Amino acid sequence: MGNLYKFWSYDIFICIVCLQNYLLSSTAYLVHKMEKFMSEALEEAKKALREFNEVPVGCVFVYKNEIIARGHNLVNLTKNPTRHAEFVCIDKVLHYCKINQLDFSDVFKEIIVVVNVEPCVMCMSALYDLKIKEIYYGCKNDRFGGSTVVNVANLVKTDTTLIGEINDKEAMDLLKQFYATGNPLAPISAKPL
Repeated sequence: MGNLYKFWSYDIFICIVCLQNYLLSSTAYLVHKMEKFMSEALEEAKKALREFNEVPVGCVFVYKNEIIARGHNLVNLTKNPTRHAEFVCIDKVLHYCKINQLDFSDVFKEIIVVVNVEPCVMCMSALYDLKIKEIYYGCKNDRFGGSTVVNVANLVKTDTTLIGEINDKEAMDLLKQFYATGNPLAPISAKPL
């Protein structure tokens, strides 16, 4: 009985080690994949800053491991306070679903959102309402964040996974660059001296 127990224990040990290695490699793969998508979101943010003098927030929506929507803030350009990167992408997904004859509610449930800044309360609420599968963000949004300032997930029932602080330094550097000169459409009292 003693020898049988030793073999059984060894087999369990090997299974546990294999499972740990699998989980670590899966996590490493996931982090690598999200960093790739985050670099795409950061490119959108840089575009917002360079080409449109917008708050540098960029976003991609990933469906079946493919980017089907990308966007960046267009608030200043459109003078519409709802044209955040996430809403721009939501509109593009709706269009994608229409031309591909897909049920948008089914598609949104499989979407992974990757955005360089934590979604604001408005965007986070919309993403949760659409039942987005996962949200990955770069830096925290200490002024308007839908998790940091108001934890929207506590207010609504959601199964959405939320993971932050991926490439957060680069995202924060872009925000600092934008706010160093000030938002051109901000009230004078809100602009830096």
